[in-house]
Parts: sequence; structure tokens; C-alpha cells
Amino acid sequence: MVGPLMIDPRLDAITRRIAERSASSRQAYLSRIDEMRREGPQRGNLSCSNLAHAFAASEPEDKQSLKLTEAANIGIVTSYNDMLSAHQPLGAYPDIIKRAANSVGCTAQVAGGVPAMCDGVIQGTPAGELSLFSRDIIAAATAISLSHNMFDGALCLGVCDKILPGLLIGALSFGHLPVIFVPGGPMTSGLSNPEKAKVRQLFTEGKASREELLEAESAAYHGKGTCTFYGTANSNQMLMEVMGLHIPGAAFEPTGTVLRERLTEAAAQRVCKITALGREYIPLAEIVDEKSIVNAMVGLLATGGSTNHSIHWVTIARAAGIIIDWQDFSELSAITPLVSHIYPNGSADVNHFHAAGGSAYVIRTLLDSGLLHEDVNTNWGPGLRNYTLEPRLQDGILHHVEGAAESADLEVLRPATDPFDREGGLRLLEGNLGRSVIKVSAVAPEHRTVEAPARVFASQQAFQAAFEAGELNRDVIAVVRFQGPHANGMPELHKLTPYLGSLQDRGYRVALVTDGRMSGASGKIPAAIHVSPEALAGGPLARVRDGDVIRLDCESSELQALVPADEWRERKPVRNDAEARTYGLGLELFGFMRNAINEAEAGATVFNGN
Repeated sequence: MVGPLMIDPRLDAITRRIAERSASSRQAYLSRIDEMRREGPQRGNLSCSNLAHAFAASEPEDKQSLKLTEAANIGIVTSYNDMLSAHQPLGAYPDIIKRAANSVGCTAQVAGGVPAMCDGVIQGTPAGELSLFSRDIIAAATAISLSHNMFDGALCLGVCDKILPGLLIGALSFGHLPVIFVPGGPMTSGLSNPEKAKVRQLFTEGKASREELLEAESAAYHGKGTCTFYGTANSNQMLMEVMGLHIPGAAFEPTGTVLRERLTEAAAQRVCKITALGREYIPLAEIVDEKSIVNAMVGLLATGGSTNHSIHWVTIARAAGIIIDWQDFSELSAITPLVSHIYPNGSADVNHFHAAGGSAYVIRTLLDSGLLHEDVNTNWGPGLRNYTLEPRLQDGILHHVEGAAESADLEVLRPATDPFDREGGLRLLEGNLGRSVIKVSAVAPEHRTVEAPARVFASQQAFQAAFEAGELNRDVIAVVRFQGPHANGMPELHKLTPYLGSLQDRGYRVALVTDGRMSGASGKIPAAIHVSPEALAGGPLARVRDGDVIRLDCESSELQALVPADEWRERKPVRNDAEARTYGLGLELFGFMRNAINEAEAGATVFNGN
């Protein structure tokens, strides 16, 4: 068995480089947290009027505890709404948490709520331009929720896309508190993801009706819980496990089960035990460090997770004073085996993944191969080996037992010594078009190098019109630009996927190059995304013209316009002639964020001081 001192030397070298790069910013963060720790929760120092306001609505017995200030009070930050399937189950959680906290002599209060957008609803609409901004709004809302300084610990209730990263960014400003993340669980399996994708593609080709498309979508997304494909939402949950921020095994237990409720109760009871008032104080700042950030990156790469996290985890790391970049992701990917096949990398969904061994098995096989740092702090105690445990019920009581030592389905999960691929599949591409990331874990080897003429677009709608007019029936690299953070908030361009897939299926060599995002559902089409600098900032994509031959080569990590160097240098970047929509659906409220946001590789965040 590999122990914590038997780490892969390449992993250790990357981690050390990150730590050295981050030394001053990390120390500055820890100093701020130490100051907050010394000050402690302020409810004992509040005026009588302040304190009375804070517990006016509490039950009488809770009021007495809060007056004495001797027992832990837990702040609940929730992303509950009942429109979105992933967040609907969270509505019942505060009452469960309050009862569980009371059972160990503590109290809990809902400190605040944060918004939760669903990219599945807003993709391809103007509201999609608010999606990435919502992460930083959520982070700020989390800080506002906890700023009453009434709390000894916190529980963050959230699941999807930008919600969980925003919660974690905000919580890190209160890193002197213990914080446990509490998910809602996936929905049960419906129409398989490959069948759903097939109907989508048939619809784009005019071979399926809107009624047939809606029937397929409704059969796939059919109930309460998180969508079951391995996109950003479920990648979030995997990363919370590998960082030790959940109760072990909480990520993928389906919603609505007794075990799910016991896990929620356990989160409440556990956070009460690890506050500064007890003997086992575990603050968030001592969990999220350089090693745990690297563990998160490895967990993402080993499972073929969402490309969105090449943005989100950069921002999360910086919120803890840690500086990472796409070179770190690429180098880690080169040494990380791909151990799972979940859609879009395979046909299985997260329920199949969970049944085959799930996060506990992934963490075990990576630890045993020296590819995760074991010597880290977690909410369950010292050592990541805690997260190879699986939750079980015995007579209605939650127990944790050793997780599976072997995969129950080698088509879904494989050991790190015999993986689906020797690398994680997220690569950095560089060249005269800038820097970008590409996810190749779902791209067949024969499609990983494309050299073809460019066709330039300024929107998804323009691409769709060209496809429907039959103008793209050829080898082509679609350049969709002015989709970066400054331009329009960097929306996901997921509407392009079925069209590009259709062209590839017709035998054409196709690829996408964009300064926009493609989300965790990036699939079989080679897509160089997040290109930086973005076109609106004068980045090289603004120099591309229709007909320029572009080479996208995943093997040589090349993203190059094959234009003579002298001509390329002399070219002037074009301006964005598309009329930017800056109002409607609340867009007018976010102009300041479009102006303040930084580049994708720096996290695409307005928190530039992190």
C-alpha cells in the first residue's frame, strides 16, 4: 500500500512549484484568517440590541443557547429553489439540520440564500451571458450571509455549475470557520445520455420533430436531483470528496433516500464537533491548501470532468492565496490516468459510476498509485484515506465502512494501474492564436488533429444559420469569437455541439476554436476553448479571417493559424461588429462586471485582488 510519503515524484514536483509560486499570497491569506480567528464569532460581543435582532425568530430553547454563547451556532447558506431539479431537495434541509444540531446541544440558523442558475435552462439565450457572473455574485452573497458573525461553523448547500464554486470562494473569506458542503444527490437514471444526444442531433438535421425532442429531453431530465451526466455539477461533487469537504460518500447518494437524510444529519453533527469551541477544530483554511487543490485537479482529470473547472478552480485557489494556471492542469493531466468512463466520455451515468465503486474507489486507486496527497486535512479528520470509506445504514443508523477495493464494472471504473487512458485528457494548446484548453478524453484519437480552413462567426446563431444553409458541408474549423468574459460574460456554447457532431458524422474534419466556454458536456468534437487573450481584448482570434488554414493538434499541443509570420504580424484585429446586448433579463445590471472581469486563465473573475 502506498503511504503519504510515497507520492509520485512528478506530482510532488508540481505541488512544490505551486507552493513556491504562491508563498507570499498564501501567507497573506493565512495572516488574514488568523486575525479573524483571534477575533472569533462576535455574538458574545454584540450589543443587546444587536443580539436580540439575531435570535428574535428563534425557538425559545435556541434563544437560551444563543444568549449563553457557549454552544456552537451553525450558519446555513443555501441555494434552494424549487424550479431547478438539483436544488429542489434542499428545501427540506434546514429543518433536518436544525434538529441534528439540537441533538448534539447546538443551534443552526439559515444565514442566507444564494442564487442558482441552471445552464440547462439558459444555454443559447441572452440569460446565458449572466451565468459565469453568477459565480462571483454567489461568492459575495455567501460572504454577506456569514458576515453577521453569529456563527462558529457553516454548512453550504449547493450542487451545480457556478453555485458550488461560488459558495466555496465566499466561504474561504471565512476560512477560520469549519465549513462542510452538503449536496442534494442525483436524480434516478432516465433516458440514457447517448440516446438523448442522438435525438438532439437528429433534430438539428431535421430528422426529428420538436415534440420528439421534448419527449426525449423530458425522459432524460425527469425528476428531482442533479442531472446524471458527468458535467460541471457532478464534477463539483467529485472534487468536494477528493478535497475532504463533504461527509465521506455524500456526493452521489441519490436524492430522497433515508441514507441521503442521514448524511445531511451527519454533516450538521460533524460541523458542530469541529468548531473552535471543541477539541477537534478543523477550519476551512487548513483544509484548502496547495495539496488539496492539486488533489482536486487530479480528481477532475482522472474522471474526465468539466472543462469549466479550469476556470473555477483557478479562482477558488486564488481565494485561498494559491496560484495555479493551465500549465499546471496540463502537466497533471499528463501523469493522471483516466479511470472512469461516464457520459460524455462513456455511456454510463453517475448512478452507474456510484454503483461501480464511485468516488471512494477513485480516491483509493489514485492514493494507492501515489497520485493523490494523502497527508491532508479533511472535515472527517487527518488523511484523505478517510474518503475511501462508504456510508451504510445499519438499523437506521449511519456507519462508514471500507469502500470497494475493486471496481464492480470495468466498463465504468478501472484501476489506475489499468486505466481507460494513460492521461487525464485536458491539455493546454499554444500558438499564434493564444493559449487555450482542450478536453480530449471523449475525442477519438483520429479526430485529435485537424487542419482545415477557418469559418469565422461572432455568435452561435450565425453558426447555426450557416449550418442550416448548407455552407459548412466541408472540412472546417469554426472560429466563434467575441465570446470571452469581457465581451459578453463568456456563455457556454453548448448549442454548437449537435451541429458539429453532425458534420463530423458526415465524414468531415471539424473542430471548434473559441474564446467562449463549452461546459462539462464537451464531447466528441475537438474544441479549443477559453482562448486567451480573448478577441475583444485584441487577442489573436480577432486577426483570423475566413479561409485561413488553422492547425489544431492535440498531440503537439499546437493551436496555430498557418499564415505567414510577416502577414500575421501586420494584420489588424477586427472589431466586434455584432451589436452587443446590454439590457433585458437584467443584463444592464452587470456592465460593471464585464468591465472588471479578468482573463479566463486568471479565473474570469471580478475578484482580481485574490
